[in-house]
Amino acid sequence: MSEVPEASSLPAATLDELMPLVFDELRRLARRQLAREHQCRTLQTTDLVHEAYLRLVNHPGVVAHGRAYFYAAAARAMRNVLVDAARKRRATKRGAGTELLSLDPDRAAADTFGAELLELDEALERLARRNPRHARTVECRFFGGMSVEDTATALGVSPRTVKSDWALARAWLYEALRGDAA
Repeated sequence: MSEVPEASSLPAATLDELMPLVFDELRRLARRQLAREHQCRTLQTTDLVHEAYLRLVNHPGVVAHGRAYFYAAAARAMRNVLVDAARKRRATKRGAGTELLSLDPDRAAADTFGAELLELDEALERLARRNPRHARTVECRFFGGMSVEDTATALGVSPRTVKSDWALARAWLYEALRGDAA
């Protein structure tokens, strides 16, 4: 990840001042997220970064907590943007006052990705109710592409704890997505 100055070196920094320094890294995170949609993207990389920025700008303290916290917040914002887009596609698919369109392969693939993303989001919400730290670990590692060390810093735990939480969360999500988790 690119070097985002730590909080102590940015006493009066705002998100607007920080964005030019981290824009390339946020684009990398966005590309990683959008790669899961294959060629049927509903959002472009820059659009996802801008949408995430709009969600982060309402939380000016996000830069005050340092680099790892910032990237964790950006990962969550991107997750929320993607989930909202998938919900919108699902509402449109179900009618939502629009005229019916013929189903083409690209749209079908986007709908499949959207459905899987919504299932993952619902499972993550259930996991967050059971163990919030495990859910945050998934957000940082899966959605943010953060390293174990950066995730540990963002969550205020040891790298060993992150590794353990990551393994447990993945196993729980696997079972949840198969329909076996409580």
